[in-house]
Amino acid sequence: MKNAITITIASGVVGLAALFLGYQAGTARTSLDASDAPAQSAPVQLASATPEGAAPDRAAIEAIVKDYLISNPEIMIEVQNALETKQAAAAKTGQRAAITANADKLFHSPMDAVFGNPDGDVTVVEFFDYNCGYCKHALPDMDAVLKNDPNVRFVMKEFPILGPDSVKAHMVAKAFQSLMPGKYLEFHRDLLGQQGRATEQTAIDIAVKLGANEAQLREKMKSPEIATAFQNNYQIANALNITGTPSYIIGDEVVPGAIGVEGLAEKIAEQRDAKG
Repeated sequence: MKNAITITIASGVVGLAALFLGYQAGTARTSLDASDAPAQSAPVQLASATPEGAAPDRAAIEAIVKDYLISNPEIMIEVQNALETKQAAAAKTGQRAAITANADKLFHSPMDAVFGNPDGDVTVVEFFDYNCGYCKHALPDMDAVLKNDPNVRFVMKEFPILGPDSVKAHMVAKAFQSLMPGKYLEFHRDLLGQQGRATEQTAIDIAVKLGANEAQLREKMKSPEIATAFQNNYQIANALNITGTPSYIIGDEVVPGAIGVEGLAEKIAEQRDAKG
């Protein structure tokens, strides 16, 4: 990706250089033609001016630019960094707008489980998949935040993107949450924290162990509300350019990846500071 950006920048530099030098030559000719006062001294000869009617020598310009860039390669790094900074800023602006547009579905969907303080002053939204290894590593991070900060609200966005097993396991999770909401946190910890791959059967085994009726569970899995909940989460993720798990929404910021306890605490503190 960086190579492609660098090549594009180099091509653009050459093109701009050609336009600039051609403009300079044309401007110089225009200035000389307009200065026809009798008291004027002999016309100044500009070595850079292109003969009237002649096109700029692109090959010569490209050679000059190429030689300059080879002699000063740090210029390309500066331009590339500036471009990437500009693109990142534009992406953040777009994400903030998408967060605002989807605020109700993001922070207050009745289909999402909420852990911690339901009236907390800072909300952390987590998109996760039960078969995501990084999500498994991030589970203790959430637990630590909930233990150390009694004023945080965690909203769990089930986002099965790692194959059919994930989809089925999350369907069981949604059904269990609907039937036994008081035990969902325990179910979540058991399923996400287990060794091996989460499947429909492993999820059902955990649900039954926690007291669920398997027949009722399987019937609840057919509920159209579950499919709608997943569809809403996919649409929101698409609007926010979320393609992996875990991904967090903290305030008006998308935070990708498992950033650890310290990273989460820092982002939460930033939100409190921003609120004053």
